[in-house]
This record gives sequence, C-alpha cells and structure tokens, in this order.
Amino acid sequence: MKLRADQTGDRGLPMPLWMQGALESAQAAIISALVVMAPIVAVWATAGFQNIRVDSLARLAGQAWLMIHGVPLELHAAGTGAGGQSGSGTLLLIPLGFTLIPFLLAWRAGRRLARASYTDQLWQALLGSWAVYSAFGAATGFVCRTSDVVVNLWFAMLMPLVPFALGMVIGARREAGSWSRLIGVDAVTWLARTSQHSRWAGSYLGSAAKAGLVALMAALTLSSVLLAVDLFIHWDLVIAVYEGLDAGAMGGGALTIAQLGFLPNLAVFALAWTSGAGFALGIGSQVGPLGTAVGPLPSIPVFAAIPSGPLDFGFVALAAPVIAGLLAGWWFLREGENHFDEWLSIKIHARWFTATASTLVLGVIVGLAAGMLAAALTWVARGSAGIGRLTDIGPDPFWTAVWVAAEVGIGVVVGYAAGPWLERQQELQDAELENV
Repeated sequence: MKLRADQTGDRGLPMPLWMQGALESAQAAIISALVVMAPIVAVWATAGFQNIRVDSLARLAGQAWLMIHGVPLELHAAGTGAGGQSGSGTLLLIPLGFTLIPFLLAWRAGRRLARASYTDQLWQALLGSWAVYSAFGAATGFVCRTSDVVVNLWFAMLMPLVPFALGMVIGARREAGSWSRLIGVDAVTWLARTSQHSRWAGSYLGSAAKAGLVALMAALTLSSVLLAVDLFIHWDLVIAVYEGLDAGAMGGGALTIAQLGFLPNLAVFALAWTSGAGFALGIGSQVGPLGTAVGPLPSIPVFAAIPSGPLDFGFVALAAPVIAGLLAGWWFLREGENHFDEWLSIKIHARWFTATASTLVLGVIVGLAAGMLAAALTWVARGSAGIGRLTDIGPDPFWTAVWVAAEVGIGVVVGYAAGPWLERQQELQDAELENV
C-alpha cells in the first residue's frame, strides 16, 4: 500500500530511499547550523568577541548547535570555584525556540520522504536519514570539544536524534494521513477484534488524556498571556538593562535573539508560576506567586521583568490552571465519551451517587494526565547554566505536576458539572441568532 495513491513513486531524483533520506538530513543539519551560526558571526564581525580566532568561532557555533539539540556540555574553567580553585559544571539549558528549527526542518523532510516511499519501504528512508544526522552530531561533538568544553560523543550522537526523529515522524504521519497508511497497521481492524468493554475503556481513557492535553494547553496559553503582560508592565526596567549593557546594535540584537530562543522556556516557567509551584533562578532561590527570593542575577534584560518582593494579589494567578481545567471538563462533556459514568449507572441505580463519583474520578484522571504532561514540559524546559549558583534554573517537575494536577482536577469537576448549563446557554444564544 502506498502512502499516497495519487503520488505513485514520487521520488524526485532517481536514487535509493536511504540516500534520499541521507540527503534530507544533511540539508537539515547544514541549514540549522547556518541559522545558529549567523548571530554569532554577526557579533564577531563587529568585534563583539575579543581575540577570538576563526577556528574558535566555528567551535563556538558547533557547541551552540549541540546545545539547541539538548546535548549537555561539561564546562571546566579556572578560578571560578571557592578560593579561586578551578570549577566545573554542566551546561544543559535547551533554548526550545531554537530547537524548533531542526524540528520543523525534520517535519518537512518527513513529508517529502513519505511522498517518495511505499508503506513497507519508509523505514529505509528514515534509517538513512537518522544515521546521517547522528553522524553529523558525533562529528560536531568531536571537532568542537576543547579542554574547557567537554562533549560526550555518545550524547552528541544520540541526543540530536530526539527532536529530529520526532519532527520527521510527525511530518510523515501528516503526509500519510493515518498511522495505518504510514506503517501498514490497520488500527480499526485491530480494535474491531477487541471486546466492547475494552473499546469503551479505551475511548474513555483516550478522551480523558486528550482533555488533559486541552487543560495543559489552555493553562500554558493563560500563563503566556500573563508573561506578556508582565513584560509590558516592566518594559522600562528591561530597557534600562539594555542601556546599561551598552552592547551596541549588533550585540543587542544578538542578545534579543538569544532571549527569543528561550521564550518557550519562559512560558513553561510562567506555567509553573501560575500553578503555585514556582521556579528557581539559582540554588536556594524561589520565584512564585506569593513572593520572590533570588540572589544576584546576571545582567540579562528579561530578568528585570521578574516580580520582586511579596505579591499581595499573586494568589489570583492560581485561578489560571483551574480555568483551564474547567474548559477541559466542558470539552470532555462535548466529546460524549464518559463510558465510566454509563457503566456505573448500570451497576448502581442511584444517580446522585454515580454522577458524583464518575465526575470525581474524571477529575482525578484528567488532572493526572495534565500533571504528567506538565512534568514532561518542565523537565525539558529547566536546566543548568554550568558553573556557580545558576546550576538550578527552572521549575521542579514533581511539584509542578502535583500543583497542576490538583488545580486542573478541581476545574474539571466544576466544568463537567456545569457543562449541561453551559450547553443550554449556548443553545439559547444560537436560537436567538437564528430568530434575528
């Protein structure tokens, strides 16, 4: 079976699939490297780096390329530890905004390879592509390691595959239209062989997981809005830091680009802040809705927007995950997959009890789903800046998951219980519009 019936053998240039996959990955690796290198070269061209040679500049660009792919860099510097002793640490703080570059390039490559492949041949293109990208990462790690920056070649070989392979698989799935056309497995036929109760349980849990994703995305959106408002309110402080740095037009532009690369990380930090778990900006620090306690921070403009001191009305931000849970509960009601409530109603003929119990169970399941997704996000967004106090940056995944799960669960219970009333209100509004 072909992925696209109307694109039989659409392979472009005649070549083996593994070679086409290799060329696609090489193209993606080179383009992402050039994008990362551009601001570094611009700063170097304006004498932003003192006494740095071209080979050192190339190694710095390669280290930045590894960094956006999540490869940890072991830093060794003299005179940074206590008493002037040498210090060391791990630089592992992924700029998720820049990680989107190889992800989107891989998404495009996955679509192209899916158009050129049959269902039983796609693995050839994928393996060829992943092998070349992995080799590119290993070569970059080997060439760019120095006595001050140590790169584990196994990490350099395997970690870049995570965003690249994920983007390629998603792109191929988007082009194929379904997993059955992508890998040759007919999920509908497989589900038809299962029992009715298994299908109901699968539909219920699947819809609950989707509701957890809805809740997380809604909470992340609300948190991002609060982040934008906070930046707008403290914009004068941000500008003051820029002026104090006096980095020039090119240096200021490069600094802005670097901060934009960490903007998705800041959105996740804002999610942890609105949940009540807060986040750290250094060992022993805490930034939360009830107050901020941090030590000296580097002169990075965006840090000037952090709310300082006690916040009298900061607890209001805790409503954001609850509102997100309310929307998720309403979404689940509209999905119409509450088979647990149906099964419980058959077993127990007391509607007041079954409705309450099923709604509470739904809140727990959706809250757990949202909490686990939030933990995964915070784990990816947090990290270490290498040496010194800033070896602990970002929210704690466990406590963020606990807070998000609890608040989303409360919102889901309220949203699902109020869902019928909200539906009636929507029907009344639709009727009024039809009568106008």
